[in-house]
Amino acid sequence: MRHGDKIKNLSRTASHRAALLSNLTSQLIEHKRITTTLAKAKSLRVYAEPIITRSKKDTMHNRRIVFSHLQDKEAIKELFGVIGDKVADRPGGYTRIIKLPRRAGDASDMAMIELVDFNEIYGKDAEAAAAKKTRRSRRSSGGKKATETTTAATAAETAAPEAPAAEEGTEETSA
Repeated sequence: MRHGDKIKNLSRTASHRAALLSNLTSQLIEHKRITTTLAKAKSLRVYAEPIITRSKKDTMHNRRIVFSHLQDKEAIKELFGVIGDKVADRPGGYTRIIKLPRRAGDASDMAMIELVDFNEIYGKDAEAAAAKKTRRSRRSSGGKKATETTTAATAAETAAPEAPAAEEGTEETSA
């Protein structure tokens, strides 16, 4: 039975697993996107997200706690500098896991894990473009300008059919 056994061991000892997750987190912070197996990516998300949450407040205490997990000065500079500023207003969910095709050698499930705020494709520009589009009802034409143009178009259509009808009527009578 596995009662209360919630940690994914990844077939490693505790010290090996801690070193693996520390290195993967440092590389994720440095490169903003890494490719690994799906099981490691899921374990990395659980390990890295509390560390990224610590970077929101740049205090000596938070830096020391993060350093005890990572032991990488460059990663900590990047985390508390660039990443901390970008994730300051995000309430959580700093990483995204995207499944990739299986690895050719051993058919292992692969995944790409990335920091959400550093993706150019799904960034704030795409959100802003999606926010600019508004939904319109099929019944109403829209705002004041749309009403004015439909009124002008209706007036033009009303006037236009009368003139050709008169011309057609004169042609029929003369023919």
